[in-house]
Amino acid sequence: MFSRARTSRSGEASALERLAALEAENASLRAQLVEAEAAADRDTLTSALNRRGFMRELHRTMSIVERYKRPAAVLYLDLDGFKAINDRYGHAAGDAVLRGVARRLADHVRESDIVGRLGGDEFGVILNEVTPEEAARKVEALAIVIDSGAFAFQEITHRVRGSIGLHIMRSVEDPEVALARADEAMYAEKHARRIMAQAFEAF
Repeated sequence: MFSRARTSRSGEASALERLAALEAENASLRAQLVEAEAAADRDTLTSALNRRGFMRELHRTMSIVERYKRPAAVLYLDLDGFKAINDRYGHAAGDAVLRGVARRLADHVRESDIVGRLGGDEFGVILNEVTPEEAARKVEALAIVIDSGAFAFQEITHRVRGSIGLHIMRSVEDPEVALARADEAMYAEKHARRIMAQAFEAF
């Protein structure tokens, strides 16, 4: 009788230990899954959000705009002169510039704002709860940050300029459309820069 009771308690303890081990293993697997999902939304080169992660945040921002009627803005940044760096100094130098640009953007926006690398030398920024005037001032500030900065690689400094397009999100619209409008504004800015440069050279 005593032997059977002791055996029963031993079996219960063993079962509890196995259950605890399974729960610990499940918790570890869940943590790994969360980490893997987070990594899937990050650009491996710059650590900024990749396009997938950026679009997820743009969808979230659009929901806030719809619910609280507070404007937000999306910026589209393209680097002028980046291809020349890649062609002349190699992709390692270009990668250093991209990392530097991502850091500089992150350092000059609020914690509530979002920076993402959309692909190649193109970046996106989401400015949450900003007025059109505040967004325009931020565009000017970021352009100065990119244009005036030098990015070093192997004791050589490289400079690029940033063409930035701005789109204010005041009402509900498709996030892809909002980003496309910012992209269009960026190309208009780039074209205006070229016209000014040509006029200056002609003068």
